[in-house]
Amino acid sequence: MKMAMKDGQILIREADNVQFTIIKSWGKMKWSRQTQTLSGPADIELLNRLAGLVNLPPSIEVERKKLNEVMAAVDRERMNPKPEPLIPPPVKVSPFTHQVRGYNMALMTFGLVDPPKPKEAEK
Repeated sequence: MKMAMKDGQILIREADNVQFTIIKSWGKMKWSRQTQTLSGPADIELLNRLAGLVNLPPSIEVERKKLNEVMAAVDRERMNPKPEPLIPPPVKVSPFTHQVRGYNMALMTFGLVDPPKPKEAEK
């Protein structure tokens, strides 16, 4: 199986019958007769499923690890009892705790800041 990532899409060629059937059953990729490729969005769910099926090329594996790291950081922030803004928010009033959490999660999700490392890794 050949795999590439282009413009936020995963492209797969030359998948064998078993791989093709499994990938199509997920409902995340479309088959193109013209190009003889499967294509779908390079989201965390699809990348994790493909990683369970085959070894991903190094560039795609890096993207998968980055997405998993962001997801873990967002989950940690969701449970953070005393969140501090990662970047000073552009508001005059002091935001509520849940607003700071949402602000931080949005910054990480949209790639405006790198996700902070977990506290256990710093020790």
